[in-house]
Amino acid sequence: MDTPFRKHVLLAICGGIAAYKSAELVRLLRKQGCEVRVVMTRSAREFVNPLTFQALSGNPVHTELLDVDEENAMGHINLARWADVVVIAPTTANTLAKCAHGLADDLVTTLFLAATCPVYMAPAMNQAMWNKAITQENIRKLENYGVNFIGPGSGDQACGEIGKGRMAEPAEICQRLLAEPRMTVLQSVKVLVSAGPTREYIASVRYITNRSSGKMGYALARAALQAGAQVSLVSGPVNLSSPAGLDIVNVETASQMYDAVLTRAVNADIYIGAAAVADYRPIAMEKDKIKKQADQTNLVLHKTKDILTDVARLNNAPFTVGFAAETNDLEVYAQEKLRKKNLDMIAANWVGQEQGGFDSEQNALEVFWDQGHASLAMTDKNQLAEQLINLIATRFNEKNRS
Repeated sequence: MDTPFRKHVLLAICGGIAAYKSAELVRLLRKQGCEVRVVMTRSAREFVNPLTFQALSGNPVHTELLDVDEENAMGHINLARWADVVVIAPTTANTLAKCAHGLADDLVTTLFLAATCPVYMAPAMNQAMWNKAITQENIRKLENYGVNFIGPGSGDQACGEIGKGRMAEPAEICQRLLAEPRMTVLQSVKVLVSAGPTREYIASVRYITNRSSGKMGYALARAALQAGAQVSLVSGPVNLSSPAGLDIVNVETASQMYDAVLTRAVNADIYIGAAAVADYRPIAMEKDKIKKQADQTNLVLHKTKDILTDVARLNNAPFTVGFAAETNDLEVYAQEKLRKKNLDMIAANWVGQEQGGFDSEQNALEVFWDQGHASLAMTDKNQLAEQLINLIATRFNEKNRS
């Protein structure tokens, strides 16, 4: 691995048997030229003596929230501003829950709230604790707030059980942290993302919509932020927390999304149309609830405006990326949409299949551009978003150089 651009790594260690692995992580980071400072919770100090980390890092270990030796007694703020990246390894279920709910009752959780740099968590806990619904909900919250997760792995656990919850190996964590600087590939680039479904009202209490959860679009917005971009997100109605650090506009109908996107696209460098916008809307909305009367009824629909096409037609149009969700002939339809709408790139995925697509935590993409193609294998949507953002950045930079 090359020596990283980011050299200031703040390692926070929580109380668990996996804390012993953190000593190897410090050694590996130092070997790669990083300066490492270590923070430990009280329970972490029950597993490994702070002197171990002081010797390995070459720096004093921080243990108290209010450090009287700090010049301004604001050690947590000073450490947060010093860090280029924060990693909490191991992250216990307790610390994970506290961070998800914004609690700050010790140095580690306070540093999490004060940090403005990328934050990584390497969970370590019993498999039953990991699989608990509340733990998974906390993880989703933190991912929506921009936290990056490394692991956990599966296998034998210290408690004697077998399952998912083992802290990722130090070499894997080190590799992810050193890869972080490469994600600044869109530094200061203005990125506009649309995400989620739209609702097209039949009457005041009924509407037409689709199964889009918005997860992929939100993951792309987070990945673009981590890549250094200035991000605006136009979102249809979803049940997701907004990533911190971006401008978000909430809309409901295709018409509202069209207006919000076109208004902002004139100032964007890149537009990623990940929203599942309705192709048709009812020609008129009934004021009152439609009563169930006849055995059949007719619903007249009118085609909605095409956001992707009109963005691509703008003078000085942004680099425009479309999405295509297909149930058959994926490549044929994706290539046709790429040409017909004059897009710079299109990302296509299967829907209606066993894995990936709507509502899933995972997805796979076939990405096409003029005389080019890349396959992104099935993986977690957050990791898939990072891969796609890197691909978009490469094509965007190549286009600007030509």
